Amino acid sequence: MQTHFSLTINGQQTGGDAGQFDVLNPATETMVASAPLASVDQLDQAVEAAAEAFKSWQHTPDAERQALLHSIADVIAANADELAEIIVLEQGKPMFLAHAEVTGAVAWTRYNADLPIPVDIIEDSEHKRIEAHHKPLGVVASITPWNWPLMIAIWHIMPALRTGNTVVCKPSEYTPLNTLRLVELINQVLPAGVLNVVTGQAEIGGAISSHPGISKIVFTGSTPTGQRIMSSAATNLKRLTLELGGNDAAIILPDVDVDAVAEGIFQTAFLNMGQTCAALKRLYVHDDIYDALCNKLVELAQAQVVGNGLDAEVTFGPVQNANQLKIVTTLVDDAKAQGARILCGGERLAGPGYFFPPTLVADITDGTRLVDEEQFGPVLPIIRYQDVEEALARANAADVGLGGSIWSADIDTATQLANRLECGTAWINGHAEVLPHAPFGGCKMSGFGVEFGEQGMLEYTRLQVININK
Repeated sequence: MQTHFSLTINGQQTGGDAGQFDVLNPATETMVASAPLASVDQLDQAVEAAAEAFKSWQHTPDAERQALLHSIADVIAANADELAEIIVLEQGKPMFLAHAEVTGAVAWTRYNADLPIPVDIIEDSEHKRIEAHHKPLGVVASITPWNWPLMIAIWHIMPALRTGNTVVCKPSEYTPLNTLRLVELINQVLPAGVLNVVTGQAEIGGAISSHPGISKIVFTGSTPTGQRIMSSAATNLKRLTLELGGNDAAIILPDVDVDAVAEGIFQTAFLNMGQTCAALKRLYVHDDIYDALCNKLVELAQAQVVGNGLDAEVTFGPVQNANQLKIVTTLVDDAKAQGARILCGGERLAGPGYFFPPTLVADITDGTRLVDEEQFGPVLPIIRYQDVEEALARANAADVGLGGSIWSADIDTATQLANRLECGTAWINGHAEVLPHAPFGGCKMSGFGVEFGEQGMLEYTRLQVININK
């Protein structure tokens, strides 16, 4: 892995005018590398470069943009090992999961490359033809979190480029290295200024939110930060796509085969050590199978190998940063104080690194912080219920609504219940599955707008109606 990382502004690599900051490995708490710290002036330069590039990029023939996106996918694939290593070092996930993230980034890029931009015919009569065209917005700002640093950057960047926009990225200060390298690689393919990256903390994020030269912000992160972005974006009526916090509930009906569903429940709850927006975070289990499912989940948790993601045998990495580890620890300690039963895990592991083993918490219910608040870490509260209507009401009581799921052998019953979940995506006998062709987004305080598929791509466009009198 390279040790020197730069901003990319107008196709050129440059240092940060505001200095540098250290990026830590969460498995060792030692420095991975220094990252450049951009100034607000450098953000202005990046936006100016993107605005200038937009003048020509928006008119690039559609087939040429598609071919360039396929070339980007080729570059990512050719550098897969390096990108995966950076992910493990700065984010902490096991190597197999980092490689899956890179593979997913390649597939998502190719899907966007092949996605057609529709022209809708509203009327085509003897005297009139009306067409609806989708035009690019201009400069799009991407603000990404630390949990899936490569994948979420790709989710933001590729539909923006596909539709003729130019982009300025700001990755999380916890995991900037992968995005810095990604943008450097992509600039081997794209014209200068089409894709730029700056790094920074609250000052840069705030400047992006209110910047008059930015036409749209796509943000994945916490609800409070999304609210601040929305407030600042009003200055020039920026378009927004906000994928914010969630506290996804799953309801397990008594007719399930516990042995058949336990693995799926465990993996979707603890995906990326539970640090996934759409992970299963509240598990409502019918009384008839409660103890059996708890026991099976404990078996799966205790089979995990916790450690440094660079070690081949490791299946479970650290929490990404000290602040998030503190949140997880506080919620678990509060659950203990409220009388909840820790089935396994429950305490930070001794030694360096932000390691917290997969933790299952039973005899807990709504009104406890671990149930009511998003833990975003390797802890799953398991709530007992007897009446499915009660479980459904509890699941819907949250002020967020990203995802939810129903698990049952009866698909018709599960579908009826899924339709009543107040969330953007309701899965049946699964959870946390996001696909490039299926729109994904939240409701309530989980944000608005969707990503993925044609609907997600068109959020990077404005509608122009062409009204032709023949």
